[in-house]
Amino acid sequence: MRRASIGGGMQRGTVERAIAGDKAAFSSLVEAAASQQFAIASLILRDRDRAQDAVQDALILAWRNIGALRVPDAWDAWLRRLTVRACFAASRRERRRSRVELPAILDREPAAPGDDILALAERDRIRWALDRLAIEQRAVIVLVYYVGLSLSDTATSLDIPIGTAKSRLHRGLGVMRRSLDAPMPEPNTQISERAS
Repeated sequence: MRRASIGGGMQRGTVERAIAGDKAAFSSLVEAAASQQFAIASLILRDRDRAQDAVQDALILAWRNIGALRVPDAWDAWLRRLTVRACFAASRRERRRSRVELPAILDREPAAPGDDILALAERDRIRWALDRLAIEQRAVIVLVYYVGLSLSDTATSLDIPIGTAKSRLHRGLGVMRRSLDAPMPEPNTQISERAS
């Protein structure tokens, strides 16, 4: 599920101009990458508002530090890393606030015309299983299964050793399997703490 980006050579030139301080070039890069970064953040944080904030934080950081990007071809991986780090920071802030969240089961999107009831139920079950994961596990699963990165690229994006990425993927999939095998709680029941 890789996004179509600006053509390779064209993107490289745009990144080089952005590194040199060209605001229009940076805006062009952001426009091409924003929807994928938002999708990544939404899947990791499971909240649209927090995801928007995390992407905005990542883009501000990218603009402030684009001069540090030495390899223009690494733009996508670099921006993805900034987005994931912003998601982790948002999650830490949320935990410190100790805010009680409504169960994710109540956060359903309205059915699109033609959506099959079974498909909706399955989508809800997968979202519920994703919500059971620690954010570090969720980030690996999102990058591997939703973005389509290899495990090696995922480890690079998260700035972790490949062994750690493999471990988080394995443990996260185990938690999801157990969650999918268990019955979903009723919408008014309390959801226990997420698995680590």
